[in-house]
Amino acid sequence: MKLKTALIALALAAPCLMQATEIISHRGFWTPEGSAQNSRISLLKAMELPTFGSETDVWLTTDSVLMVNHDPHFNGITIQDATSEQCKALTLKNGETMPTLADLLAILKKVKSPTKLIIEIKGHSTPERNRAAARATVEAVKAAKLTKKVEYISFSPVACEEVIALDPKAKVAYLSGGISPAELHKKGYTGIDYHMNELRRHPEWVKEAHDLGMTVNIWTVNSADLAEMLALNPDYLTTDQPVEALAAVKAAAKASKK
Repeated sequence: MKLKTALIALALAAPCLMQATEIISHRGFWTPEGSAQNSRISLLKAMELPTFGSETDVWLTTDSVLMVNHDPHFNGITIQDATSEQCKALTLKNGETMPTLADLLAILKKVKSPTKLIIEIKGHSTPERNRAAARATVEAVKAAKLTKKVEYISFSPVACEEVIALDPKAKVAYLSGGISPAELHKKGYTGIDYHMNELRRHPEWVKEAHDLGMTVNIWTVNSADLAEMLALNPDYLTTDQPVEALAAVKAAAKASKK
């Protein structure tokens, strides 16, 4: 509580230091009726708002197709141990079938929106599977000619660093925490994407990252924590409540002008 109070007081005392924080919809904008996490509709709804980004999760199947889902399992199927046909037969809560990354990239290419796709490459069973998933993801993005509309994140340093090796211009952020921005910067990462508890422990990492020209994203920030995390002055917040988060950013910007 003391840290929260101090951070908010700092932000209010020095509003000129604040930047406009962008919002990323966590697994798309999935809370409206008819939507579902990591669905085609959730991406479209995030694009309609619009938010800066729509985060999504990918797994590589045994036949080298990238399927979109957060958890490793869905209705008894372990995605990385299944075929794409098995996964495409699975039905989401809104009635859609499980999408492929190619499905989402096709939407990204077709629909005119500034919203980017923030692709989380999930942690696979072996280092080689992580590298393979990273390679397949970068290849799919390049083939779709969407390199400027996509950013990459992962808890796997192996996956992140494979992306960096394949596309040195790609925007790549690490999710796991425990590593300073300076250490990541040396390896070619362009940002940190840490849980809010990690930034509570290391609020100094925001400035360190910015001084290095890196971005800072904080996840998963919902209503109760919005004011506290906005006071840290991150570039992005990932949230399950993008409408509320956009309103909070707008209110903070209005307050800073008074």
